Amino acid sequence: MARQRSSELFAQARQFIPGGVNSPARSWGAVGGTPIFLARGQGSRIWDADGNEYIDFVGSWGPLILGHSHPQVLSRIKETLDSGTSFGAPTEIETQLAREVVRAYPSIDLVRFVSSGTEAAMSALRLSRAFTGRDKIIKFSGGYHGHADALLVKAGSGAASHGTPDSAGVTSSFAQDTLVAEYNDLESVEAYLRAHPRKIAAVIVEPVAGNMGVIPPRPGFLEGLRDMTSKNETLLIFDEVITGFRVAYGGAQELYNVAPDLTCLGKIIGGGLPVGAYGGRRDIMEVVSPLGPMYQAGTLSGNPVTVAAGLATLELLRGPDTYAKLEAKGLSLTQSLEDAFAEVDVPVRVNRVGSMLTLFFTDQEEIAGWESVSRCDAQAYASFFHRLLDIGIYFPPSPFESAFVSLAHTSEDLEVTRESVHKAALAVKAG
Repeated sequence: MARQRSSELFAQARQFIPGGVNSPARSWGAVGGTPIFLARGQGSRIWDADGNEYIDFVGSWGPLILGHSHPQVLSRIKETLDSGTSFGAPTEIETQLAREVVRAYPSIDLVRFVSSGTEAAMSALRLSRAFTGRDKIIKFSGGYHGHADALLVKAGSGAASHGTPDSAGVTSSFAQDTLVAEYNDLESVEAYLRAHPRKIAAVIVEPVAGNMGVIPPRPGFLEGLRDMTSKNETLLIFDEVITGFRVAYGGAQELYNVAPDLTCLGKIIGGGLPVGAYGGRRDIMEVVSPLGPMYQAGTLSGNPVTVAAGLATLELLRGPDTYAKLEAKGLSLTQSLEDAFAEVDVPVRVNRVGSMLTLFFTDQEEIAGWESVSRCDAQAYASFFHRLLDIGIYFPPSPFESAFVSLAHTSEDLEVTRESVHKAALAVKAG
């Protein structure tokens, strides 16, 4: 496919935007090549600036569970726009979305809207410190909760050690209160709780990891976290920015029947527009200003246009067979990937939860955390990505991200994808 216009636009963007992109994943640094510039989307399809058409399995990195430009979502957005774009004051529609979130998540009594997942996680951690009076937090290696300073930390050398900054500009004073455990490893968490008794405010976790590729929780992992944190009077925070309304209407906490103290949401609740939220038990959330001393504010929080798009999306997700359809579509794509690479004798593993999945090039029997993810063949994925792209299938431009299936993907889309995956697998095998 010719992509001359995308190349020209990328060259122009690099003159005014760092690296030519407004988020690193868009730079294609993990797969190489020049990123495509997208012009429009409709249903399961996207078109780039050169007019090339692709079946999209990125979906704006997860929010577009209904597909692109769903008519009911667009109608609600346009209707709201007629009344204004922003007020910086309360609106009735904010309460409507808050009510829907609370109804869907029994662990949430009160919810505060913000403008991004980063804000949600940052605020939830600040709140956990304010509520407990403790300073330290535990996160997991390979987990991503936005780019707040305290969360851009990589692992130390043992349970008693502290993390070190994982980004320039993050000071060691931030990193020293962030402890990095191993996902799906309860012993690594317990070791920190023993080493720092009554000093850990919260454990923050993606209940299904989505930012090192899709990593499901092992049986007992989330239940173990719930038990440990309760015994230590440490708050458990589920970062459901990706999984919220994605793996079930009530998110991963509904799917696995484990209730956290605080939940972070984003993506789907904004219907494709910028959004975030954090919520939880009433006694914790009442520490948030103006009820309590934990300050957090945002001029565009609860933006009416975003809230309208989110409400329209959630209304459409409430159908009785919505998640059964998504499960079937996710399973179909998984089988296409597995069958294609089995036929050409290239070892792969597909991790999937519902409509989110990741293809790992590896002969490992299980991909359960960052250590096993880091041993997968990223170059093979890059080759696969470009082979698929040339055929007209858009997968995540990173081996460590999730692909997403939407309700807009049709049986025909999945059949075309099956044939395309087979061709790409043959090309990868041939080198």
